[in-house]
Amino acid sequence: QVQLVESGGGLVQPGGSLRLSCAASGTCFSIYGASWHRQTPGKQRELVAIISRGTSTNYVASVKGRFTISRDDAKNMVYLQMNSLKPEDTGVYYCYCRADWGQGTQVTVSS
Repeated sequence: QVQLVESGGGLVQPGGSLRLSCAASGTCFSIYGASWHRQTPGKQRELVAIISRGTSTNYVASVKGRFTISRDDAKNMVYLQMNSLKPEDTGVYYCYCRADWGQGTQVTVSS
């Protein structure tokens, strides 16, 4: 079991950018890969982006071309670069590895 801690959320205007970070307390991402999920009130948590233990990535259709997931194994970090943000990207973003979740970080896109 590892502890996952997200950071980097906040309030941003539509069209803006944010970079989310997820720090793991131990080695996880390089072994199991990682993913970012988001949850909005009244909706199920959805998978947003995933990175394999290699270099493969995949995204939900609504964020393709705008979000980029990446990993720094030396630092046990995973990132989510979010560009051209839209109000519908608002939600709590969670990092996931193997069977562990972070506490989430709030992203609000609003003018």
